[in-house]
Amino acid sequence: MAFEPNPKVQALQQRLAAFMDEHIYPNEQRHVEEAEALGPWKVHPVIEELKPRARAAGLWNLFLPDSTHGAGLSNLEYAPLCEIMGRSFLAPEVFNCSAPDTGNMEVLARYGTTEQQRRWLEPLLAGEIRSCFAMTEPKVASSDATNIESSIVRDGDHYLINGHKWYTTNATDPRCRIAIFMGKTDPGHADRHKQQSMILAPMDTPGVKVLRPLPVFGYYGMPDRASEVLFEDVRVPVANMLLGEGRGFEIAQGRLGPGRIHHCMRQIGLAERALERLCRRAKQRVAFGKPVAQQGVTLERIAESRILIEQARLLTLNAADRMDKVGNKAARTEIAMIKVAVPNMAAKVIDWAIQAHGGGGTSNDFGLAHAYAMSRVLRLADGPDEVHREQLGKMELRKYA
Repeated sequence: MAFEPNPKVQALQQRLAAFMDEHIYPNEQRHVEEAEALGPWKVHPVIEELKPRARAAGLWNLFLPDSTHGAGLSNLEYAPLCEIMGRSFLAPEVFNCSAPDTGNMEVLARYGTTEQQRRWLEPLLAGEIRSCFAMTEPKVASSDATNIESSIVRDGDHYLINGHKWYTTNATDPRCRIAIFMGKTDPGHADRHKQQSMILAPMDTPGVKVLRPLPVFGYYGMPDRASEVLFEDVRVPVANMLLGEGRGFEIAQGRLGPGRIHHCMRQIGLAERALERLCRRAKQRVAFGKPVAQQGVTLERIAESRILIEQARLLTLNAADRMDKVGNKAARTEIAMIKVAVPNMAAKVIDWAIQAHGGGGTSNDFGLAHAYAMSRVLRLADGPDEVHREQLGKMELRKYA
């Protein structure tokens, strides 16, 4: 099993790493300060300043396998690049490779009509606007997407949308112009996976109300602009329907596969950064007469971190390779495995890094608190661990039917 990057990817790795050194790492503290000072309702200037530089450097839309709009990279080729970007919360959006825009762009590229692509995909690809994905609801267990209660009802040449959503990332961002909304068009359908549809809802449509930003472990706007949104009698044209009525669950499964693996790729980069900080801190600090790096428990944690990261990376690269070769649906076992393994790995490594930093590790001075918050969130986002484990268990048992 060899996953050595090809020359094209190696060249992109070098260019990406150089950009990170020159523009991303030196601006991380500014990014944190702007996020804290301006909050989730404002544009953070540092991102807008760096995006044109990333685009000019040819480091733009690297996630999109469509060579017409993106870099034309496979999942396996994109993985080491996404890992580099994952080392910093500032980086993904600067390169136009951040969630949920990446997933929404892939949906529009795969399932959108020519007009939908012209109106929404093109400005998203250009980084001129942002988007959100409205699926999760506060009143039901949204880990089971068939539970959603939101409705999409045909009314002549329009649909009426009603629903209460939350953890709708980006909705508070003033650049957010479009929501991909999931609701039920046929709640009585015998097949519960064909009750749902997805439709495009422009954020300036009457009836769309962004109620509030939601703090993620007390953070507003970083690492995630989580939001609560109400859709009340939102009227949109029939032409805004994606793919067709009853195909929302199908779109969701197609969308979440790449999104899950991108999150895992970034988490590996985040864990690598945490391990670097752990090692440097352990070598600098002295406790009980010798460097912390010489304490037995610290050496054990460093070794275990390296083992866990390498295991997670190989598992993720294998999933990427399977997705490329057999498709997202056939690779659902590999995707489910990394979705459980990688965020748990990252949270453990980051936790050990926090411990090595003492009280300072819980502050924002070292970036570890933000990192831990995001890793913990990803044990819930795109499906909680329990759902993926249950799916894995069932697939394993089928081998012995």
